[in-house]
Amino acid sequence: MPDSVALTRPRALWRSFGTAAWLGWQIESNWTSIWVFALYTVVKPLAAAGILVVMYAMVNRARFDSPMFTYMYVGNAFYMFVGAVMSGMGWVIVQDREHYRTLKSVYAAPLDVRLYLIGRGLTKFVTASFSVFLTLSLGIAFLGVPVSPSAINWPLFVAALALGVTMLAFMGLMMASVMLLSGQSAWAIGELLAGALYLFSGALFPLDVLPAALRYVGLALPVTYWLELVRRTLVTSAASLPAATAWSDQRLLGTLVVLTAMLGVISIVVFDMCEGRARERGLLDRTSNY
Repeated sequence: MPDSVALTRPRALWRSFGTAAWLGWQIESNWTSIWVFALYTVVKPLAAAGILVVMYAMVNRARFDSPMFTYMYVGNAFYMFVGAVMSGMGWVIVQDREHYRTLKSVYAAPLDVRLYLIGRGLTKFVTASFSVFLTLSLGIAFLGVPVSPSAINWPLFVAALALGVTMLAFMGLMMASVMLLSGQSAWAIGELLAGALYLFSGALFPLDVLPAALRYVGLALPVTYWLELVRRTLVTSAASLPAATAWSDQRLLGTLVVLTAMLGVISIVVFDMCEGRARERGLLDRTSNY
């Protein structure tokens, strides 16, 4: 089987990942001219951040110096990664199976499909990085978000970002597992889940504003601890996750490592199960009038 060949050859593993990343970039950027793509990359995050800023200004009388605004702004900026990578990796299944009709060819090729999906997700992470950087830069320049390069805990930030990429790749793998078994309107599943995580992960507001029973949902999500860790590395004046206020950075990082590792095991098991079911039911080349 192609998968077994790929799994036993390091060069094939790299080929699976590298080729997928290159292909993902071509699909992401080649749908229009480079200038239109650059404009789209700039306008989209600015529009999303602008809506958030206007809503906050109306509710809180434009108190942009409040720690709560920093909490909300930084969390919203980095949450762009979640939607881009998690939903994007699931969308790869829909694109390749129903739009480009190439999913069968991907499975016939001597590559590891899981690494192929992760490579495609890396492209979406890189693309989203421009949006996150631009959003933060404008917040610092015009809204007084207190992020200073000299005050950033760079080692912890790099570690948190690396863990975040890994965690989101595993989440994207689980999303792709669902897409393999889904038919019409499968694209909406990723959007729905991203919206739910936006509510429960503390991206926009601390979890203590939720009903007590729903807070435990957020505390079980690795995204919650990742956003908290990112905020701590960038700025110390942001409001904190109530449940982790007394936690040290090392404890928060350790919790994120454990949850990410658990998520990794679960995502691989779930993907293999769903992939096997999709093979048995002949779903790898199914189309649903996309």
